[in-house]
Amino acid sequence: MDVLDQSEVDALLAAVDSGAVEEESPDIRIFSRNRRPEDLEQVEIRGYDFKRPERVSKDQMVALQTLHEAFARNFGASLSGFLRTIVEVKVATCEQMTYSEFMSGLPNPTSFNLIEADQLEGQICLEISPLIIYPIIDRLLGGTSQDLFIPQRPMTLIETRLISNVTKRGLVALSEAWAGVRELSFDITATESNPQLVQIVPPNEVVVAVGFELKMSNRAGTMNLCIPYNVIEPVMEELSAQSWFNVARGHANPETEARVGRGLSRAGLQVTGLLAETTITLDDLLHMSVGDVLSTEKAASMPVVISVEGEKKFIAEVGQYKGSRALRVMRSIVSEDRV
Repeated sequence: MDVLDQSEVDALLAAVDSGAVEEESPDIRIFSRNRRPEDLEQVEIRGYDFKRPERVSKDQMVALQTLHEAFARNFGASLSGFLRTIVEVKVATCEQMTYSEFMSGLPNPTSFNLIEADQLEGQICLEISPLIIYPIIDRLLGGTSQDLFIPQRPMTLIETRLISNVTKRGLVALSEAWAGVRELSFDITATESNPQLVQIVPPNEVVVAVGFELKMSNRAGTMNLCIPYNVIEPVMEELSAQSWFNVARGHANPETEARVGRGLSRAGLQVTGLLAETTITLDDLLHMSVGDVLSTEKAASMPVVISVEGEKKFIAEVGQYKGSRALRVMRSIVSEDRV
């Protein structure tokens, strides 16, 4: 190390005073007794709450949200068929919070269901708001829910039994949504009206809360799914966005195809035979009476078209079977047919 003599020290101090040499600024220390307020303007500081650590990565949160969006579509379709009306279900929020924060935002009374999965340890919470529960019950009992009053009381045994048909369909849709990650079977173990009486995890435990919006006719309500982190921790690696989307792009499960096929095979279809068609004027329609004859350009011996749900599918011929009028299918309609 070189030692400066007095003349060199004086020259250096003079250069600093004149501005020829910039004074080296000391390192900024955030945690220091001598910290000045103006020092913080040059440092980016981010808050960190030790009571609420971020245990789920952003990729995993995106995968969870995408997974439950598929659940919302399936659940909405299932409810629409069950209630014979259009029910829209969509994901409103998907975030991680503490269990106490989740519980503090729930109404009382409400429909609070505890769910267990066969391959996971712990319990999951499913809460459905009374604002949509009672319109669903009213619909099941034949009402229109136009002037429906929402009572502020726990559900009766009959109401709980009726709404269990809805939650069971929700669990089936939830199993189908999780099938791309792992085959899980969900069951309801308990139902409570006061969520504050249920403590499945410590208050500071991190949970993933998925909020849904349910709309039916002129009624709307919310549904919340609370998944503690320690419950889904064994499948978090499988839930990474990359692996989940790769599974989603794979081939369909043969068991799922067979199950869907069995369900569709029981669906009723309307089959009609189009014997002939013609056009008339509005004046002829207004003056039409019993005994009038409508003439068509189609001969009675020509084959007719069979339509399935309005779609022309087969060519058939008219005849009789056991004393009744009947149509015998001759062949399927091809693109060359002008029908």
